[in-house]
Amino acid sequence: LGISPDIIIARSDEKIPNEIKDKIALFCNVRKDCVIENLTLPCLYDAPIMLKNNGLDTVVCRLLELHTKEPNVSYWEEMLKNVYASEKSVKVALIGKYVKLHDAYLSVAEALKHAGYSEKHKVEIDWIDSESITNENASEVLKDYGGIIIPGGFGYRGIEGKIAACKYARENNLPYLGLCLGMQIAVIEFARNVAGIADANSREFDENGKNLVIDFLPDQHSKIKMGGTLRLGKYPCKVKIGTDMYRAYGKEAISERHRHRYEFNNDYRGRLEGLGLTVCGTSPDLNIVEAVEITKNDFFVGVQFHPEFKSRPNNPHPLFVGFIKAAINRSEK
Repeated sequence: LGISPDIIIARSDEKIPNEIKDKIALFCNVRKDCVIENLTLPCLYDAPIMLKNNGLDTVVCRLLELHTKEPNVSYWEEMLKNVYASEKSVKVALIGKYVKLHDAYLSVAEALKHAGYSEKHKVEIDWIDSESITNENASEVLKDYGGIIIPGGFGYRGIEGKIAACKYARENNLPYLGLCLGMQIAVIEFARNVAGIADANSREFDENGKNLVIDFLPDQHSKIKMGGTLRLGKYPCKVKIGTDMYRAYGKEAISERHRHRYEFNNDYRGRLEGLGLTVCGTSPDLNIVEAVEITKNDFFVGVQFHPEFKSRPNNPHPLFVGFIKAAINRSEK
């Protein structure tokens, strides 16, 4: 096809002998140092260091005539030390309805691992189908976990199982982190089982429901047919001082990424707060509820946004760190 490579990156499960590299260089007409070994590794985040040690950065900069100083990767190497020093483990249940396809929750799974690295713990994730959980079996299914996490999602299927899992976490002081739909589940569960609103629901699941604790905002109704109800992208959030959420972030003003259509219904805000549901994060004008928690529990936080999108292996998201710390404490009791 007339394509002449400058670099050959060779995937391998084992070290590639020099004579093999020499042969690849000869037959592919590239310099010997441009045959780069790309080894299979136990940790994905070790790959950049491995490729650097094999000279990929050097040859790329040389070919592109980029004159750069030697990079400082000490911060990344320090993170890797924590990864490989993680001898203890903590078990977390991830409860969703797409659990057969783990990539559906890939960002959440990686964010949990990032938090585990910071605490020198391996996070073992058990993927639990929410349709398999009921009020009757929740204690048996969830009793051996340090914490549970309910990520985002949509549609009614599996919702009652998520509510049952949330109820078990709240009543048994099991660390809980709800993301987007996971926060809405926490609000519905609290409204039903603490506030006594037996038919509490979301408009997403019961359009004609009487007690929609999760609903469109009042000014959204006129936009429903125009597709203008999705809140998408980065929004600011004001964190309430003295809450678990504030202890995680360490500051009042944050911004996080959103992708959702339904919100906490402020018509129920005073009633639920009066019974112990803390609104720990709001829009700067205090009108939109961005996060809730049960402060008397060790860690029970639900957020309307997606913090997993901002987590990095060398900079884990503070909410995930707070959740994993609580899960570790629970596991070691």
